[in-house]
Amino acid sequence: MKPGFIALAAATAAAASLAASPAFARDEVKVAGSSTALPYAKIVAEQFQKGNSKFKVIVESGGSGAGINQFCKGVGPEFIDIANSSRPIKPSELEACAAAGVKDVVEVKFGYDGIVFASDVKGPDFKFEPKDWFLALAPEVVVDGKLVANPNTKWNQINPAFPDWEIAAYIPGEKHGTREVFEEKVLGAGCKATGTLAALTAKLGDEKKAEKACLQVRKDDGGKHAVDIDGDYPETLARIDGNKTGIGVFGLFFFENNADKLRVATMGGIKPSQETIASGKYPVSRPLFYYIKKAHVGVIPGLKEYANFFVSDKVIGADGPLVENGLVPLPDAEAKAVRETVDKLTTMGAKS
Repeated sequence: MKPGFIALAAATAAAASLAASPAFARDEVKVAGSSTALPYAKIVAEQFQKGNSKFKVIVESGGSGAGINQFCKGVGPEFIDIANSSRPIKPSELEACAAAGVKDVVEVKFGYDGIVFASDVKGPDFKFEPKDWFLALAPEVVVDGKLVANPNTKWNQINPAFPDWEIAAYIPGEKHGTREVFEEKVLGAGCKATGTLAALTAKLGDEKKAEKACLQVRKDDGGKHAVDIDGDYPETLARIDGNKTGIGVFGLFFFENNADKLRVATMGGIKPSQETIASGKYPVSRPLFYYIKKAHVGVIPGLKEYANFFVSDKVIGADGPLVENGLVPLPDAEAKAVRETVDKLTTMGAKS
């Protein structure tokens, strides 16, 4: 038998087995993952259920990494159907999926979002560069040509134009997809711009190790300068409300819905907005995804219908509710390709 027929037979047998199992009787679609994607997914679920009252969709958060981890644990009613993520799934995560029997994964990019840096609305304007955040949060920085423990405790030590505020940065915890984008596009870029990458490479004798070291954050002074937030953006907002000189990392959508409480900074001279993110001018942006467990399609009522509805033009198009609520839309050609991927349930392996 040809490999393609073997794969098809195996997939068909697996789906038939699930459908035949009395235990596989869950009647709602379960979604979990990215806190950035959470409000978009909730809007889609609400509108989908209004027009499809026989289906139910439960959307939860927890972070991109946590959602993908749940998604990859296995096939069956106890495992979620869709994982939302603010970063692409990692090869190691796909391997974990496959090891647990989740072998057919459909990747769906549904739009773009920006990562913004904001402080209390009554505070001063900040004009940041990636190097400013690196110099604020790195364990080691270059001073007078030497790699030393970070001496910066106040923002005006980094840039005299900044206020005399103690550094207190509320950053996404390591389970969040936002953290990985923050590391790559802010800490990593700042490390290189300050000459610290070269100094770490000389110290460690390996550029890859140095690049990894660039992404670490300081833990001195009891960890008060770099504070991991493992919850969602409302927790970060609450921290700033309790510390008016704190600065937090948010998604654009959350900031726009709390602009009466927060003052957003520029990054690289660019103010974050749908327009600057769509054009690529704003430097700290990322695509948003959801991942479909193909083995659950045809078994979980409403799963395929929800997935198709999510990427429909009336939802993610320029005049749709997600764009109205802050999503930066896909270009038309990309959106068309995404709809085809969902309609045909083209898996990641099949696309490569």
